[in-house]
Amino acid sequence: MKRPVVEREYKHLEQARAVQDELRGRVVLDEPGPPPGTGHVTGVDVAYDDERDVVAAAAVVLDAASLAVVSEATAVGRISFPYVPGLLAFREVPTVLAALDALPCAPGLVVCDGYGLAHPRRFGLASHLGVLTGLPTIGVAKNPFTFAYDDPGARRGAWSPLRAGADEVGRALRTREAVKPVFVSVGHRVGLDNACAHTLALTPRYRLPETTRRADALCRRALREATGAGE
Repeated sequence: MKRPVVEREYKHLEQARAVQDELRGRVVLDEPGPPPGTGHVTGVDVAYDDERDVVAAAAVVLDAASLAVVSEATAVGRISFPYVPGLLAFREVPTVLAALDALPCAPGLVVCDGYGLAHPRRFGLASHLGVLTGLPTIGVAKNPFTFAYDDPGARRGAWSPLRAGADEVGRALRTREAVKPVFVSVGHRVGLDNACAHTLALTPRYRLPETTRRADALCRRALREATGAGE
């Protein structure tokens, strides 16, 4: 059960929005990013136990060419921010940063299960994490949030713009033929064409990137171990 926002937290939320506004100006949009299939690519994800006030984050490093696991790390902490749509980065970033810091190797490109520019304030988790770490980041989300798009063609690799008014903030990208698309957006230091190319390289068999699938499984396991759930 997600904790509701109460009156005493309103000022805290306004401070968070001010931080978003300040950090948004540091997003780098004029770099193409690393070529797909080279170096490392890292998935990050989080899992929550709201009743026990515990959050677990995972970072899984893959070899971008083979998609084999190179390294992985987890971090467990207390939930430090309420559940507020549009401000989820503040809920997730502290533990994700701890997991990234625990990696014994450079993460390379970081793939977030969420949004970058495809965010009401144009500063989702992928952008937030990228600015704080300086790493190239992209967001690959399961749903389009509040943005409009036309259904892309049925073939793998087909895409259509994800729009906020006249602005393209990301793309609906088909990673499996005739399967619901994913929603790709730039986070930091990566171009949109390259973000989509990376996403396709990371989805040889499934709708979601291997980075996301592996990080999701790892953070859920870390949460179970931390809370004793299922024992």
